[in-house]
Amino acid sequence: MNIKHLPSKFTTLFAFLFLTALLSFGQTVKVQSPRQEKLLNGLKTLVWSEPSADKVAVKIRIHNGSAFDPQNKEGVMALLAEVLFPNETVKEFFREDLGGSLEISSNYDYVQINATAKTDQFLTMLETVANAVTNPQIDKETTQKVRAAQIEKVKELEKNPAYIADRAAAKRLFGDFPYGRAQMGIAESLAKIDFADLLFAKERFLTSDNATVAISGNVKPELALRAIRRYFGSWIKADKKVPATFRQPDSPDTTVLTSKSLDENRSELRIAFRGLARNDKDFWASNVLTNILKKRHNGEVRQEARLLHGILLLGVSAQDIVEPSQATKVMIDSYFNQPIKEVEFVAAKNELLAEINKKDVAEIWLDVATYKLDSVKAELQAAQSTTVADVNRLIERFKKEPMVTVLMLRNKPTMTSSNN
Repeated sequence: MNIKHLPSKFTTLFAFLFLTALLSFGQTVKVQSPRQEKLLNGLKTLVWSEPSADKVAVKIRIHNGSAFDPQNKEGVMALLAEVLFPNETVKEFFREDLGGSLEISSNYDYVQINATAKTDQFLTMLETVANAVTNPQIDKETTQKVRAAQIEKVKELEKNPAYIADRAAAKRLFGDFPYGRAQMGIAESLAKIDFADLLFAKERFLTSDNATVAISGNVKPELALRAIRRYFGSWIKADKKVPATFRQPDSPDTTVLTSKSLDENRSELRIAFRGLARNDKDFWASNVLTNILKKRHNGEVRQEARLLHGILLLGVSAQDIVEPSQATKVMIDSYFNQPIKEVEFVAAKNELLAEINKKDVAEIWLDVATYKLDSVKAELQAAQSTTVADVNRLIERFKKEPMVTVLMLRNKPTMTSSNN
């Protein structure tokens, strides 16, 4: 035996065992299966019984979002979401009387209601949200109210240079394609929306066969399913499905888009690529890559996978970005041209698996329905089987994509002098 080579052999063995331990840590992802039922009107239901829970949660997802907003009327689906519960008193009712919460969210792909209540208030909660979605109050007065509130939200957002930079990057990347338009709308588009637009959207999308109800918590499945049939059984089914027939976006302009920042103390730089659809085979590799980039980059790294196209965005907010071309080159070189180390990959993948384990199980099942994925089991297996080779292949794929660069330079205050 050559004793001189023993230290290096032990070092290699230790490194191998260390990486093996890291790979095994967090590798198992377990998701409880629900009791499932489909009503005669096409409504899909999911129920998880959790006897130890102190509350019951209800999630109602409408499987269409702002991508279906009419041209020049961006914000219709966001307003439709808001009009379901137009008064703050309803949220107070959930907090104070039901001991829970109520929130409504919307994005490009779906509208969702999230409600919780104490176990003994389950039926009251379910009846309240059922009335809102099956028979929403859409009239001129209510529409004017939610529209005015939405315009104020948008105007406030548009004071934020980071939001403006993000919007400019998306617009540059997608143009008039739905993902290039403002999901919440802009003041001008919102002003054009009236109650007839919301009624039309309701008839097209707010239907029983375009929704899934998920219930979890301290409730018996039999009781939950009976209540769903009772409160949602009369929900009207759509005459026909609305297909996602969008014209593919044109190739983006890759010259640097430069403008003035609203903030005299901050400049904004955005680098964006067209990302992946949620059902893309490289989706989980892109999540691992995003985690790696977050470690390599001090600024913002965001990946949004959507129904049709996604976006991978790298952002920098700084007082001065003197040489944008040099800053861009340094960022891309450090992110995409440096090989991914095994330890780096393992840490990023374990972080992803930990995130999946923490995620609300209902959200995973709802995503499968919204994005028409094969199954929850197949998704989890795909996440667990992601390799460093998958991530490196994805990097090469991104290198072939056109890159959009947006630079917003701060308005430096002009120095003035006074004569004494």
